[in-house]
Amino acid sequence: MQIISKIFDWKTYVFTAVAVIGFSNIVVQLFGQTIPNVMVTFFRNAGEVVILVSVFLFAITWLVKARPHNRPKNYDVIVFDVYGNKSEIDGIRTNFKTHDVAWSFMKQYKESYPLYNFALVTKHTKQDKPTIFKYI
Repeated sequence: MQIISKIFDWKTYVFTAVAVIGFSNIVVQLFGQTIPNVMVTFFRNAGEVVILVSVFLFAITWLVKARPHNRPKNYDVIVFDVYGNKSEIDGIRTNFKTHDVAWSFMKQYKESYPLYNFALVTKHTKQDKPTIFKYI
């Protein structure tokens, strides 16, 4: 009978109730505030790092692609007749220092001499074959 009276003793249940209430407060604090705050801080910092790294990667790739290229110093206009043979027309300019001026002169020559074709060429170095940029 004493065992049964010890099982139903209210002092044991008070201690258990206090332990459960105290533990539940810790659980609520842990899962309600501590873990979410740590996760939010971590993912916020991780997001900042991802954005910062992507900006730096974009900047580095842009700088690598935008580096100065080896541009030619002289452009020549070559005249071709109807049959595709090189020919010369007296009184036209054929040597230029800039691409835009050479292209403009080529368009003007094509209007003035419709039976001829014109090619804008350049040599990067003395060993290279001429490279045709435009052909009209």
